[in-house]
Amino acid sequence: MSLTPQFLDELRARTLLSGLIARTVKLQRAGREFRACCPFHNEKTPSFYVNDDKGFYHCFGCSAHGDAIRWMTDQRGLPFIDAVKELAQAAGLEMPEQDRRSAEKAERAKGLHEAMEDAARWFSERLQGIEGAEARAVLKKRGIGEEFARGFGLGFSPDSRGKLRESLKVYGDPMLVEAGLLIQVEAKEPYDRFRGRLMIPIRDVRGRTIAFGGRIIGDGEPKYLNSPETPLFDKGRTLYNLDRAQAAARKTGRTIAVEGYMDVIALAQAGFGEAVAPLGTALTEHQLERLWRMAETPLLCFDGDSAGQKAALRAAHRAMPMLQPGRSLAFVTLPEGMDPDDLVRAQGPAAFEALLAKAQPLVDRLWQSEVVAEPLDTPERRAGLKRRLAELAQTIAEPSVRTEYVAEFRRRFDVLFDTPRREFQPRARAARQKGPWKPPETMPGATMRGVQAGGLDPILARAVLAGLIRHPAEIARHMEVLGSLRTASGALGKLFEAVIDVALEDRQLDQGKVLTILAKSGFDSVASDLLRADALPFSFTRTHVEDEARAREDLNEAIAVMVAQPAVDAALAEATAALSKDTTDEAFARQQALSRQRQELEARLANLMLADEDELDE
Repeated sequence: MSLTPQFLDELRARTLLSGLIARTVKLQRAGREFRACCPFHNEKTPSFYVNDDKGFYHCFGCSAHGDAIRWMTDQRGLPFIDAVKELAQAAGLEMPEQDRRSAEKAERAKGLHEAMEDAARWFSERLQGIEGAEARAVLKKRGIGEEFARGFGLGFSPDSRGKLRESLKVYGDPMLVEAGLLIQVEAKEPYDRFRGRLMIPIRDVRGRTIAFGGRIIGDGEPKYLNSPETPLFDKGRTLYNLDRAQAAARKTGRTIAVEGYMDVIALAQAGFGEAVAPLGTALTEHQLERLWRMAETPLLCFDGDSAGQKAALRAAHRAMPMLQPGRSLAFVTLPEGMDPDDLVRAQGPAAFEALLAKAQPLVDRLWQSEVVAEPLDTPERRAGLKRRLAELAQTIAEPSVRTEYVAEFRRRFDVLFDTPRREFQPRARAARQKGPWKPPETMPGATMRGVQAGGLDPILARAVLAGLIRHPAEIARHMEVLGSLRTASGALGKLFEAVIDVALEDRQLDQGKVLTILAKSGFDSVASDLLRADALPFSFTRTHVEDEARAREDLNEAIAVMVAQPAVDAALAEATAALSKDTTDEAFARQQALSRQRQELEARLANLMLADEDELDE
């Protein structure tokens, strides 16, 4: 199916966003917009706004942001293509025709879904019958009540090689094999995959059964048996209980990842409905992305044994390249030898809630694991620790987060070994110069309005430069990030270089010193032009600031957005251009994901500006 950008734009234009959202959220008119308490997190004061003219919603509390399609995927939990189909039907817009292969694939998937639903129903009936007595005894022993057993669709597969096959023979052996319900061995009759097991349906985000997990009743191996990967089931992209946990996570503002099915069910019965589990594998990048869509800092609560803690550390390392400002992980450490199921049954929900409240931040878990990795009693071993920490920080793709981790690891290293702070030395090029610092070549007399530098937003760059001049102490904090901007072409690059070099030479700068040195090097008119940026609604560009800490925080956020924008813009342009050749769902999903990243950057910047505009109005 080919969904062109023009089709998607027409779909958004025909959809009244406030009407769509008002189906499940009570909206109040606020001028030309609508507002409400955010459906993505708990709050008492409305911070969620819907703008029909611009076609997007935005929450100033949790930064949820998107259009009609994003609402359907994030709030309703629909896959992208299903969200488009539902909106198109409501808007009276014909979906583009499927090619023959896509139509056949869709029809095949429909048949597989029906087979899986019938299998789930058959297993559930066996659990309630005479055959399921032993399985019911297992559930009773584990404290799982009938209501939760029905809610999770639990069932039982008899110890037979052909009862399920016979019951579902209307679908034919080939489809049942493709669905993972039968095993096909060459030159032999297909036979039931699951035999003598407690059956646990695995559902997609829409609540449709796509696979099964089977736990052995009594002794036997393997203890757990999962469906193989099928056209419906990709275990690296699926989280158990995702369909039920999404709504619970919106209410609690958190999500909990545990190791197994039974942990999820036990936690749900104890009142923790926001729990999910990977399917017998380490958390994948796709599963981490799913978790981050539900909460900014998912809680990873793996078993307290060595294997569980190693799995948690693998997840921590896997998450590093994907970290973003405000997006991280935290770790809940269980008593050794216990899993969440054991804990809530032995000590109750309050004991588990207490552990959640003491979750360990990602940076602490990483630091702890590296410090205890080997003895640190020699200079060489301490140097090895420093190198490992530096390499770990460099795996982070987002520049501002990477800079913060580098600084934090350095600070902890200095504290651990009581290392005195070294006097700051200017960069090598400046150190080789004879005599006092000399400014870069004088910039031609032009204002910043004419600046166009490689991908940077010139208006935002003006505001950031004004902020750095007003708050020069922040330059050192972002030296690594800002240093890379020296290569920017034209006036912008020269001015960045001048400001950074001034800070390299003297870390006790104040605004007056910066302006004096810039004036001597021919940047006085440009600096004066920049400092008239009070017209821009940023706290860090203003002459008089009541909350200095707030201004510095806003400046740090603006720098993060400024640095991230060019890379996202370039990737989005490439992905959009690629759509003309590649019209697969994966290509559209990539383009949409990048588009959402761009919108999120705009929302973060708007949040800074809108917040300050509100203060001005007051």
